[in-house]
Amino acid sequence: MSEQAKTEVKLVNVPSPNYIPERDLGKPLVLEANHLGIDFGGLTAVEEFNIGISPTEITGLIGPNGAGKTTIFNLLTKVYQPTRGTILLNGRDTHGMTPAQVNQAGIARTFQNIRLFDKLTVEENVKIGLHNHTGYTTATGILRLPRYWKEEKRAHVRALELLDIFDMADLAGVRADSLPYGAQRRLEIVRALATEPRLLLLDEPAAGMNPAETEELMNNIRKIRDDFQIAIMLIEHDMKLVMGICESIIVLNFGRIIAKGTPSEIRSNPQVIEAYLGTRKEA
Repeated sequence: MSEQAKTEVKLVNVPSPNYIPERDLGKPLVLEANHLGIDFGGLTAVEEFNIGISPTEITGLIGPNGAGKTTIFNLLTKVYQPTRGTILLNGRDTHGMTPAQVNQAGIARTFQNIRLFDKLTVEENVKIGLHNHTGYTTATGILRLPRYWKEEKRAHVRALELLDIFDMADLAGVRADSLPYGAQRRLEIVRALATEPRLLLLDEPAAGMNPAETEELMNNIRKIRDDFQIAIMLIEHDMKLVMGICESIIVLNFGRIIAKGTPSEIRSNPQVIEAYLGTRKEA
């Protein structure tokens, strides 16, 4: 069975800004963005961005370089505050939230440029992601009270469980900056998962990976969605990955959505072909 056949799901129309997988019908949306936009000075970077993401959906956000994809991620995570529009996370308006508060509320992300704590070990990087769920106070940590050691043991076990998703548990004691590029990419995803998100944003997760690593990444993204029962939204230029794993795709051009749909619909959309995939050649 082809990758497309395995991932092509039926999308159903709902009272929201887009379509969702049929299996999520009747479940509250994880994320809604309504009339979202941002200006930088006199330049409009994003305009009328409207989406809804369901609880276990894998969504792709694609478009040419400079289309505004990473800007969207920065808006959703409040790195940038929107000029207009609303963002609802699990039904809660994120207006005025900081990036840390958005993370605590349920969105985690990775970045185009890897952002790890290079001098710390692999396990220590994952433990930093677990900070939202640390069960002891600063004073308890300073005094090394029994509660501290209990929570540290729990964090150690959990970190190894998460690392095992990518078969990296044996690298727990290795410094992050000594890992190969692809392994650093995977570690960043594991650290994001440690925050226990409801929505995971992946910014070009396959960048710098060879075909075998990309194939493994696709399998792991599915595994993450299935095991954690979370939504995943990714920006990616590797069309084989996007078409092979995403159930719905949003196409952005000049800061505006020009198409939404299944991989098959996007692949054959004339606007997308012209704006992103290349102008269709005459027969």
